[in-house]
Amino acid sequence: MKNHKLYSLLLLSSFLAGCSSTLDKIEDIGKQPKMTEVTNPTEQATYKPVTWPMPENAPPPKQYANSLWQPGARAFFRDQRAARVGDILRVNVKIEDKAEVDNATERKRDTNDALSAPTVFGVENKFVGFLPGKANPSKLMDVNGSTSSKGNGTVKRKETIETQVAALITQVLPNGNFVIDGSQEVRINFEVREVSVKGVVRPEDIKSDNTVDSSQIAESRITYGGRGQLTDMQQPRWGNQLVETLAPF
Repeated sequence: MKNHKLYSLLLLSSFLAGCSSTLDKIEDIGKQPKMTEVTNPTEQATYKPVTWPMPENAPPPKQYANSLWQPGARAFFRDQRAARVGDILRVNVKIEDKAEVDNATERKRDTNDALSAPTVFGVENKFVGFLPGKANPSKLMDVNGSTSSKGNGTVKRKETIETQVAALITQVLPNGNFVIDGSQEVRINFEVREVSVKGVVRPEDIKSDNTVDSSQIAESRITYGGRGQLTDMQQPRWGNQLVETLAPF
C-alpha cells in the first residue's frame, strides 16, 4: 500500500512540474528567452566556499622599501594580472576531446556432474523410496550444463569547443590559489547560448596578458549549452520523458 502511495505522489509531482514548465512556455510564446540577471556569485543559493588541503606556511619573501621590484610582480610598478577577490581574468576554453573504445568479450563454460550412491551403509534402498519415480542408487544425479555469452561494445566520441570567458576571482585560498567563477550568455534571435567556467587556478599559470588556459584549471567545471526554441525542439516532451523514466521495460 505504501508503494502505491509513493508511486502516486511521484506521478502527481511530475505532472505538476510538467504543468508548471508548460505554463511558463505558454506565457513566453512569441517572446525571446529571458537572460539570467547578473548577480554576485557568492550570494547564490548553490555557492559554497572551497576548502583545499594546504601546505605548511612559509615565511613571506623579504621586501625592501627602496626596491622598484616587488616579489611576484612582472612589471616595475604594478602587476596587471588578476590577484585579488573581485579581479577579472580571461579563460581560454579549448577542448578537443576524442575517444575510441572497442571491446569484445566471449565466454563459454561446460559442466558435467554425476552423483551415485550404490552403497551407503546398507540404507541406500531405504532412502530411494523417498525419491520420485523409480530411482536407481547407482544413478542418483546426472547434470549437464552449458553457458555461452558474447558481447561487443564500441564507443566513438569527438568534441571540440573553443571560446573565451571572463571569470571573477571569488576566493583566495590560504596557499595563494584563486577560486574563479565566470559565465557568459549570448542571445541570437530566439536562442540563448550559455558558457560557464568554475575551478581553481594557480597565480603562476596566469599569463602576462591576464589569461589562463582551461587545461590549467584544477577541479574545472565547464558547461556549454543553450536554451530557446531550437533547444526545445531537440528535447522530447515532458510526458515522453515521464513515461521513459517510469517504464520498467
